[in-house]
Amino acid sequence: MSHRSVIKAVVIGTSAGGMEALSKLLPAVPSNFKAPILIVQHIAPTSDNFLARHLDSLSQIKVKEANEKEKIKPAIAYVAPPNYHLLVEDDLTLSLTVDEKVNYSRPSIDVLFESAAYAFKGKVIAVVLTGANQDGAAGAALIKKMGGIVIVQDPKTAQVPVMPESVMKATQPDYVVTIEEIPKLLVQLIK
Repeated sequence: MSHRSVIKAVVIGTSAGGMEALSKLLPAVPSNFKAPILIVQHIAPTSDNFLARHLDSLSQIKVKEANEKEKIKPAIAYVAPPNYHLLVEDDLTLSLTVDEKVNYSRPSIDVLFESAAYAFKGKVIAVVLTGANQDGAAGAALIKKMGGIVIVQDPKTAQVPVMPESVMKATQPDYVVTIEEIPKLLVQLIK
């Protein structure tokens, strides 16, 4: 059985510059995409759901804010709401918490990545995009250790390279590519 047939989800983390990066990445994901996509973008606690609405208006797949106890489905991108951690439960529903900030962030990328690593038994692709801190590095390393795939935006092309670079220090990514290459890669990996 090929590694590729077993991927069950994509998790994406981004911070500074993320709105622009996601506005390039998500619209290029085809409407028949075979996996759910879970997204943490660091945003101000007081933000509204503009990010999800904006990305939904650009994209072929549905983009929405994640809800508590929501069952995840393929070809939908779930965005962590402002000021909530987004986690995947073992029954593959979503859960939202207001637990302490992790890496000064809520939502935290590590919290999503680590919960996804366990819920999907490592059968997950972690994507780390532009950002200004190290959130996501530990989570990406765990996904890689559990047999998942790690993709980072090429730091040379990231608006803020710190986040992709910190993942490259924490683990060996499977792919280091431009934002434009990521959607095609995801489609190939989730045939």
